[in-house]
Amino acid sequence: MLKKNDIGPQAYRDAMSHFAGHVHVVTTDGPAGKRGATVIAACSVSDTPPTILVCLNRENPKNEPFVKNGRFALNTLASHQEPLSIGFSGITGLPVEERFALGEWDVISTGAPTLKGALAVFDCELIDTKDLATHRVLFGKVTGLRMGDNLRPLIYHARGYHVLDSGAAAFTETE
Repeated sequence: MLKKNDIGPQAYRDAMSHFAGHVHVVTTDGPAGKRGATVIAACSVSDTPPTILVCLNRENPKNEPFVKNGRFALNTLASHQEPLSIGFSGITGLPVEERFALGEWDVISTGAPTLKGALAVFDCELIDTKDLATHRVLFGKVTGLRMGDNLRPLIYHARGYHVLDSGAAAFTETE
């Protein structure tokens, strides 16, 4: 007989820290206000129609504008954009306007702020949401797309930033 272990939140977070993930800043703007947050939990859902998903902490009331505005942009960060990631992570306590002052922004199709110089930008209309436990999954139909220079991506692994070495399958520490 198999025995199920009781898995606590800290043990789960420790195990999840072994996942390596690309770092993004997800942004929105509209009648409900401007907001941006650093996320790792984002991925492609489909290419027909082009659809992505982003997971946000729904227990943070500051994330409500993503749903109320009905639009968001997923901005994929390059290795040199670590300060931007830190600024949008919430650990610095920067207000919204100071976070956005860390980068250069424009708009593509929805009106959500899109980061100039990002590796890729996926500008999305919100088409669905799913609440599960502490998080809300946003599903977005990509209505605007921009690909930047082919730079090294910013990766988060083992609770720290890393850069994927383009010459080999290895991580290097960021400074």
